[in-house]
Amino acid sequence: MPSIRDVAKMAGVSPASVSRILNNDKSFHINENTRKRVIEVSKKLKYNKSKNKSGPKENKGMNIGLILRHSEKDEAQDPYFQNIHDGIIEEADKWRLETDIVFRMHDKEKNLDLLSKYGAIILVGQMTNDAIEKLKNYNKNIVLVDADPVLDDCTYIQNDFTNQTTKILNYLYKLGHRNIVYVGGRANVVDIKGKTVPLEVEKRALAYSNWMKVKGLNKYEHLYIRNWTIKDGYNLCNQIINESQELPSAILVGSDPMALGVYKALKNHNIKIPEEVSVVSFDDVELNRYLTPALSSVYMDSKQMGHVAVRLVRDMMIEEENAMPLVITCRSKFNLRESVMEKL
Repeated sequence: MPSIRDVAKMAGVSPASVSRILNNDKSFHINENTRKRVIEVSKKLKYNKSKNKSGPKENKGMNIGLILRHSEKDEAQDPYFQNIHDGIIEEADKWRLETDIVFRMHDKEKNLDLLSKYGAIILVGQMTNDAIEKLKNYNKNIVLVDADPVLDDCTYIQNDFTNQTTKILNYLYKLGHRNIVYVGGRANVVDIKGKTVPLEVEKRALAYSNWMKVKGLNKYEHLYIRNWTIKDGYNLCNQIINESQELPSAILVGSDPMALGVYKALKNHNIKIPEEVSVVSFDDVELNRYLTPALSSVYMDSKQMGHVAVRLVRDMMIEEENAMPLVITCRSKFNLRESVMEKL
């Protein structure tokens, strides 16, 4: 019987791409000719992957159920979370494990009983502690990705953005920057009913505030928070420019989309980067290298986070015993480019 890897090899794409194409994943964007080629190859090889949305297929003990934070539309616009999803599919196929999306967090109707039919669950994104505890009542084999719950009995994978924020601020301080502001988005979690619950502060913003206080730079401490969009980055930067008596020498931005808005606002006001304002961001999408000046940004291989999640649940399913809960922190990399310089 042909495998998904056989289809991928003949079609010249990755196994993850084959899986998403054949499952008609609307959040996955790919050239139409490539899509047709994958479908044609799968037919010629008589590859059959029937998808059962009501629950897993045969050998259900080694199937993985997915609970995803974003809608299909939002995930398609967020490379960080899309890469986590791709990484899960890719690694699961490597071990010949089936994956199904059980539900997305914001779905109003959730059939929690389905969770017990899977060997393990991977939850991508942050839910309330109460919601996580409830999910564990249906399936004890749960791994959380990009989450930081205040629970002792959970295995979860987190990024190191708090530590990375401190490192970047120390670097800017070394370059002579003192008047540093933060631009970012709101932090929130999702409850079991799919309702968004706002958090007081996002961890990068909190790390920034704590660092500014430790350095005695309270008079320069300013958090500009809205949504995680280009438009919000643009509007917040305009607010900084219009309200500040003294222009900050550096802006730390929570995401690349917001940084694009910051770039646009600074350019419209003829403020030079980095001569007048240095800019640092998070995500490090490929576009950053082609901006003028090239944007310095933090890169997290979120696809690897997906790989690690699958390995963890695979071990859970094989061992079938209550293993010690693990907290895994994935290290990011700060890619310094032309958008940062020593304060003149």
